[in-house]
Amino acid sequence: MGKLICIECHKEFPLEEKIWRCPCGGLLDIELQPIFPIDKIKQRKPNLWRYREAIPVLNQENIVSFDEGFTPLIPVGFQGKSVFLKQDHLFPTGSYKDRGASILISKVKELRIKKVVEDSSGNAGCAIAAYCAKAKIKCEIFVPEDTAAGKLAQIQWYGAKLRRIPGSREDTARAVRKAAEKDYYASHCWNPFFFQGTKTFAFEVCEQLGWRPPDSIIVPVGNGTLLLGAYLGFNELLNTGIIQKVPRIIGVQAANCAPLYQSFRKDLEEIPKIDKKETVAEGIAIAEPIRGKQILEAVKRSKGELIAVSELEIKNSLRTLCQKGFYVEPTSAATIAGLSKYLPGSNSDEVIVSVLTGHGLKTTEKMLKIL
Repeated sequence: MGKLICIECHKEFPLEEKIWRCPCGGLLDIELQPIFPIDKIKQRKPNLWRYREAIPVLNQENIVSFDEGFTPLIPVGFQGKSVFLKQDHLFPTGSYKDRGASILISKVKELRIKKVVEDSSGNAGCAIAAYCAKAKIKCEIFVPEDTAAGKLAQIQWYGAKLRRIPGSREDTARAVRKAAEKDYYASHCWNPFFFQGTKTFAFEVCEQLGWRPPDSIIVPVGNGTLLLGAYLGFNELLNTGIIQKVPRIIGVQAANCAPLYQSFRKDLEEIPKIDKKETVAEGIAIAEPIRGKQILEAVKRSKGELIAVSELEIKNSLRTLCQKGFYVEPTSAATIAGLSKYLPGSNSDEVIVSVLTGHGLKTTEKMLKIL
């Protein structure tokens, strides 16, 4: 079915190995040969598991699912141009992170792992907690102390053990990695199985466009969970001959925390240390993205770009979206602020897809403060 490969030392491991990183400390990727039997896919339920021949979970009985996925893709007008918006804020836990959680926790169940740990600014923790609840797997979620109250409540109501860590998002990451020395790390950025879920974004977009890729996609990027997943998914479709090109990938960062944007604009080989400032787009406020080099490589190989947006631009886009009837959290609005910057230079016939990643009901206190 496939194998785990270290991106540093290139050592290979079977997919059934209970590891989340290489013994050398390197990140792991997954290599497999996906199949897309389109006639069968069309006859299946409209959820992300319709692409199960491209998902490395061997036994059907191990699938942990709420019938998530196949979210609406609808045309919406911006600046006189029609753009497709993928409504991933409509997932069961209120964010696109359910894509990765469903596949990762299914694999955790298949590996017979009884407890996992995860760190998150909120949405990934909610997703992992929900799927662990359904699978009856214990989980411990590490979050920054200033995480939105609604997300903290959600995590705890799913029955997860909550660890609030003082300091920065990076302090939380360091705390969970210490816990991961003992328990399996169900990470949305370290664990390669999570990206096997977020890649289904690409599959759904192509199918909803008649098995054709868009010309460009505009997505938020902090740890790169969706961006890298989409890049992986489009490349799998390309390599199997389903599509003929990979769309340009446009990543959007908040200007107050934009290390990837800085690296891209200055053409640096490393991700620079930045003076991180507070941003309403907490979901992408990652100063030290662990897969930063991979993110930059994906953007460059797709002939894409990175865009940074100000706090005012994010808030203005949040108001615009809500007045169109989409109640989303500020991180989603950051993506649309990036879309607004991209559109003036786009081609008149360019097919553009963007995404709404998190529901506004998850951040009520912040939404009221902005209002």
